[in-house]
Amino acid sequence: MSHRMIRSLALFAASAAITAGAVVAATRQDSDSIGVDTGAAMSTGVTVTESIAPTTLSVTRATPAIKGPAPLPSEEQGVPG
Repeated sequence: MSHRMIRSLALFAASAAITAGAVVAATRQDSDSIGVDTGAAMSTGVTVTESIAPTTLSVTRATPAIKGPAPLPSEEQGVPG
């Protein structure tokens, strides 16, 4: 084996060891050290205000402004006559 190949293999092995150590450290990290309360319920950030439902409708019934069929646009109308 040449000196260059041994050096490349050593670099590869060192990189793999460092990566494996980082992965193990990240997965085994204690939840207390990162400030997570594992016993707390999840918070969604929604604010709920309880109130009494109204007894009457606040909106009047909608009525259309046009009575009967609407006229067709000029390009949709048939031949005059």
